[in-house]
Amino acid sequence: MSGKIGIFLQVRLGSTRLPRKAILEIEGKALITHAMESLSAVPADCRALLTDSDSSNALAPLAEACGFNLFTGSADDVLNRYVSAARLYKIDTIIRATGDNPLVDAEAAGLILKSHLECGADYSGFDDMPLGTGVEVLESTALIKAEDESKEAYDHEHVSPYLYKNPEIFHINRIKAPPEFRFPGSLVTVDTAEDFEYLKKLYTELYAGRPLGIKDIIPWLRKNQRV
Repeated sequence: MSGKIGIFLQVRLGSTRLPRKAILEIEGKALITHAMESLSAVPADCRALLTDSDSSNALAPLAEACGFNLFTGSADDVLNRYVSAARLYKIDTIIRATGDNPLVDAEAAGLILKSHLECGADYSGFDDMPLGTGVEVLESTALIKAEDESKEAYDHEHVSPYLYKNPEIFHINRIKAPPEFRFPGSLVTVDTAEDFEYLKKLYTELYAGRPLGIKDIIPWLRKNQRV
């Protein structure tokens, strides 16, 4: 399998639990900037922030600073946002990440992309990594099929459920992460103010101006497990 590879980082600022969380700063950088800087190490033909019209003005300068395109699409139909962006940028294989995960790991993303391309999957992802460090890899043809066939709002809000709910239709490549990336049950995604404070502590103790990887953070997570 070959074709154009795109990194699509979805983000919007309308969160109710932690408003505008993607542009909250840790160590002088917005959460979304940390995510973009990490994903910039993953080889790709295109990198884009996928957002909605209400969020685009605040995100545009951050995207430009990191060399990301800014794509504005549906606020609630995120599946359509992905399909529309894939068509615009003529992307075949999508590396999907989300803006509430500043600790997304570039090395793991590269490995799951390699596995995805080697086995010709429609959907790929690693299991047992800290929640918030992983990506999904998706074929745009599979997302187009999902958009055409699924009428359930959930499938359109969350992009990939229609694929892994239908393994008889799609080639699903969901595999265990390499041992050095595994720490199941841990969480470094930002959904609440408590999550944000937890990550601020992590960054204060570990960050040295470059993206943090899973191998950097797992020892810290083991010592600072959340109850």
